Amino acid sequence: MVHGKVSMKKPTASAKPVPTVAAAPALAALVLFAGAFFISELAHGAGDPTAGAAKAKACAGCHGPNGEGVKPNPKLAGKSEDEIVQALRDYKSGKRANPMMKALATPLSDADMANLGAFYASRK
Repeated sequence: MVHGKVSMKKPTASAKPVPTVAAAPALAALVLFAGAFFISELAHGAGDPTAGAAKAKACAGCHGPNGEGVKPNPKLAGKSEDEIVQALRDYKSGKRANPMMKALATPLSDADMANLGAFYASRK
């Protein structure tokens, strides 16, 4: 293209195809879908129980080393990963009021929460 004019050169057989503007919406949709899938997997069932076991050491004093519960604190073992993740999110946001749990949940990332959920879900 020179000064707003389109070149009329015919491509050679060895020329590589160049993505066009028409492909941009499809590419954008693919990127958004892949990102949404990754986030969804992280949030639902993608936790690592081994990583969760390391994080759960901070929980053992009140919930037991395997989440069996130490009265008056609830048993966490056997709860679904989603239940644990949602509870931690609620403590972090303040939707569930408990100063100790808020202090412990606030620094946790989404991955940390998923890992904790996977750990406790793996315990029966």
